[in-house]
Amino acid sequence: MAGSSHGHTPAAWTGVIISFIGFCIAGLFMVAANPLGFWAGIAVVLLGGVVGLAMKMAGLGMPKESSELAEARARAGQAQTSF
Repeated sequence: MAGSSHGHTPAAWTGVIISFIGFCIAGLFMVAANPLGFWAGIAVVLLGGVVGLAMKMAGLGMPKESSELAEARARAGQAQTSF
C-alpha cells in the first residue's frame, strides 16, 4: 500500500479537513449540551464530503485507472509475491 498515492489529492485533503473541523464542532457542542450546535457540526461533516466529491468531479481527485494499468499492477503484485 505504500506505493500507492491513495488519498493524496487536493480533493481528499480538503474533504477530510472540513469533515475534521465539523467533527470538532460537533464534539464541542455535544459536551456543551447544545443540540443545535451539535447538528451544525454534523452538517459541516457532511459538507466536507460534498466538497471533496465536487472537487473530485472537477478533476482534483485521483484519475480513473485504465484496465491496462490495473492488469499491469496485478501482474507486478503477483511477481513480487511469487518467490
